[in-house]
Amino acid sequence: MSFEPIYMLHTQPDPQRLATWAARHRLLDKEGDLGYALHALLQAAFGEQAPQPFRYLDAEQGLLAYSRAGAAELAQRAALAAPDVSAALGLGQTLHHGGLSVRPFPTQWAVGHELGFEVRARPIIREGKTGRERDAFLSALERAGGGELDRSTVYVQWLRDLLARQGGAELVNADLIRYQQLGVTRKSQRTGADDARRSQLVNGPDAVFEGRLRVLDSQAFAQLLAKGVGRHRAFGFGLLLLRPVRS
Repeated sequence: MSFEPIYMLHTQPDPQRLATWAARHRLLDKEGDLGYALHALLQAAFGEQAPQPFRYLDAEQGLLAYSRAGAAELAQRAALAAPDVSAALGLGQTLHHGGLSVRPFPTQWAVGHELGFEVRARPIIREGKTGRERDAFLSALERAGGGELDRSTVYVQWLRDLLARQGGAELVNADLIRYQQLGVTRKSQRTGADDARRSQLVNGPDAVFEGRLRVLDSQAFAQLLAKGVGRHRAFGFGLLLLRPVRS
């Protein structure tokens, strides 16, 4: 069985240059989220090969992403990126970091193998015929008829159900290690050929989980990594960071 390769990309965005670029393109988020600005920067640098899912950790650890494009193709596109885009994303080598780094990521996993993970996700569900996105906790609270519910328990169950639907792995255990309500910038869809896309702030939960998962199917798990977990994967959510299970 052949497996399509996956690559892990790392860059070290420059916070000041990133903020300048985002302000110039009117992508600064009132809530401080950099998801849309980084999405736009990756698109500007890599075009249709823009890697996702991605996660911006912080100014020290930088940005990680999964990509189907290989090191040579990504490096070629990075070399052609506009200077301000390259500088904001940290694609070139500086005195402080080595620039763009790309390495092959495993695609073959033994069934039953357990891995530690961390993921930033947006615990939302689509409700009813409208398809409106809603906080999974608020939805569960409404269904419970006002009874007491634990947010962490609801979100972990949401993650468990999500992995079951997406396939490839099952949740062994997980903890909610960070939570906030965050408004993130999105562009509305065009309603006509001449209509501009407007920015809108979408409020919702921003959650970081860590725990352990078990591989159920090697190929499906590789696809899960490449695709990401949940929604808003092109805007900084859904990237599974893996680590060996600690004894």
